[in-house]
Amino acid sequence: MSQPVTARATLVERLDALYEYDREPVTPRDYHGWKIFWATFAGEHIAGTEFVIGPLFVMHGCTATAVLLGLLIGNFLAVLSWAFVCAPVAVRTRLTIYWQIRRLGGPWLTVAYSAVYGVVLCLLAGSMLRVSMTSIALPIQHFFVTSGEVPQWIWIVLAAVVGSVIAILAVLGFEGMAIFSKLSAPWMVAVFIMAAIATLPLLGCHSLGDFWRVANERIWTGATSIDPTGGQPYTKYTIWHVIGFAWLCNMPQHFGMADLTILRYARKWQMGFCSSAGMYLGHYCAWVASGILCAAAIMQGIKTDPGPIAYLGAGLAGALCVVVAGWNVASPTLYRAGLALQVATPNWKRWLVTLVVGGAMIICACIPALLAHLDLLVTTNALLLLPLGAFIFIDLWLFPRIGLQSNYAEQTKALISWPAAAAWLFAMIFSLVAFSYQANPIFLVLPEWIVAVVLYVIFSAVQQKLLTPSPLPAAASA
Repeated sequence: MSQPVTARATLVERLDALYEYDREPVTPRDYHGWKIFWATFAGEHIAGTEFVIGPLFVMHGCTATAVLLGLLIGNFLAVLSWAFVCAPVAVRTRLTIYWQIRRLGGPWLTVAYSAVYGVVLCLLAGSMLRVSMTSIALPIQHFFVTSGEVPQWIWIVLAAVVGSVIAILAVLGFEGMAIFSKLSAPWMVAVFIMAAIATLPLLGCHSLGDFWRVANERIWTGATSIDPTGGQPYTKYTIWHVIGFAWLCNMPQHFGMADLTILRYARKWQMGFCSSAGMYLGHYCAWVASGILCAAAIMQGIKTDPGPIAYLGAGLAGALCVVVAGWNVASPTLYRAGLALQVATPNWKRWLVTLVVGGAMIICACIPALLAHLDLLVTTNALLLLPLGAFIFIDLWLFPRIGLQSNYAEQTKALISWPAAAAWLFAMIFSLVAFSYQANPIFLVLPEWIVAVVLYVIFSAVQQKLLTPSPLPAAASA
């Protein structure tokens, strides 16, 4: 437990006192209510990714019907996943995902998962830092760069400065990030919506009656754009891509149980429905708004990076919104990464691990290709991390009902659970084989979840029923 902090405590001692229940269940005195979770979900999902993903639907040739209806359905499925899959597990265990995996998979598997997750989170946080930088670079590009692109050394300096601020926010822990989200989320929603409305006249929409015509003719036209990094047209997206992406882009958080780390602070499981604030204000309104901004930028011959399109729609307020939006995703992403990698560095404090991960985020932010292929990064994240989250759900809710022991690695003191390791490996091999046959990664996430669950149940039954000489005491499965 954390020790009292005196007035003369050193900075390190004060940082050490930022206790986040890294290795044990959250206690009732630190549970939070509805307001915190409305703000947390809104802040994280009305954020930097929205300035990138909304334009992707424009450039991948979606139609207006595919976007507006597909997002409605896909986001509804995502809310149900948080509320009925992730949140009940979170309030029952009160543990981070990393220590719940340790109980069922053993320490070695936990270290492997945490290392993979930490790397992915660094890439995601770096891409969100890059989003903020595209806005901060605007005055530099306008006043100091007379021709061509902003020099790479300037991007590196921006990454270091802005990334340091984001890392400090992450070090403050869950409550500090929630306060920042509570203050910024309502303002960001207003900026997104007003920026989109302000740019509609540039597209020829001067009244509500014009919107549907303009949406089909000039925004979501069904025509794909050229990928600037490869020179080839983007893959065409249909309504099924939109539904799948809206539901599955956050699958590591809900079906994959990563948001156990956040929702373990919730007083009741019903707070999983707070995800609707992020899904419908962020992944619906903000994706639609940023798509409109992207279409207007293309017509004006403006670069479609987040900063320029937001400035086109809302001026300085739009540019500032991009900065805050990037912070609102990067900070909780770093927070998760710090908790993940602390499993592999048990003698390090969370704040120190978070700062080290912040350095990795800054390096990743210097890679411009991250934004151009954010959709591929998000789906790859889901494919890599989803299976072990599925095992947590099955281990907790299904195993006791079919006569199998929960948390078997913990009960037997095994260093690694071979059923979990084998099911994780084979599920990823399944996805790789399917991908080699040109399967779209968006459509592989749910099949991989099913394959992983079936294999885990079969392997666990073999281990516990056929290979174990005698059953564990009944109390051991509690």
